[in-house]
Amino acid sequence: MKPELLPVSYDLAMVILSWVVSAVGAFTALSAIGRARKPDGEVDRFNVILAGVALGGVGIWSMHFIGMIAWKVELGVGYRLFETMLSLVAAIVVSALALGYVARDASLKRLLVAGPLAGIGVTVMHYLGMYSMRFYGFFQWDWPTVGLSAVIAMVAATVALWLACNLHKRWHRAVAAQVMATAVCTMHYTGMAAASVMCTTANRKAYLPDLLRPSDLPALVLTIALGVALMIGTDLTIQRLSSDRKAGRHGLQGAGR
Repeated sequence: MKPELLPVSYDLAMVILSWVVSAVGAFTALSAIGRARKPDGEVDRFNVILAGVALGGVGIWSMHFIGMIAWKVELGVGYRLFETMLSLVAAIVVSALALGYVARDASLKRLLVAGPLAGIGVTVMHYLGMYSMRFYGFFQWDWPTVGLSAVIAMVAATVALWLACNLHKRWHRAVAAQVMATAVCTMHYTGMAAASVMCTTANRKAYLPDLLRPSDLPALVLTIALGVALMIGTDLTIQRLSSDRKAGRHGLQGAGR
């Protein structure tokens, strides 16, 4: 049959949830990267990895697929598991590398290198996630809008890295997380606006075989997002309590002299 352009809509509640999840991931990443730089100038790689997992796995990847749950079209759309999980790995690796690069020295030169590279990584993750989608039809791309989404990603990543390395108070991190979440969501929904859905089947409810269904995504995404956030939050709390105990012991020792 002749390809038919299908209308697309969004579930507003899920759009809002995607922003909230992105903000949680960003706040957790900012908290982790804030502990990455040691007093001697060295970088704690463990905290860099935690920050990369939080930002890439929750703030970006989980936000993306919750955004895909919010995306509504009258067509049987499924997701290939390999590309879906590969996009998760890509988001985490790119985020960790970029955060680690500027954690040691958040100079303008490093930011202008790491920010755009991280933005390209976010863009690759987004479109790799979309490439994982399979249905009876195809996407028709508006390439200027695709380019705009990439520019937004690079600017957003640069701002995010600057915020990560220059804000230290908790309320500063909370505000920065909201800024980061807004930027990530703007990139995502701009990228979605670049894709028009062309249907090539009369049976719109038909699914291609051996794919993740949209009904499978909420459990997968929320399990990963909540599990990662809980794990990292617990570890950061333990680190903070350990630091407080050490500071208390040092204080007592100093008072006894």
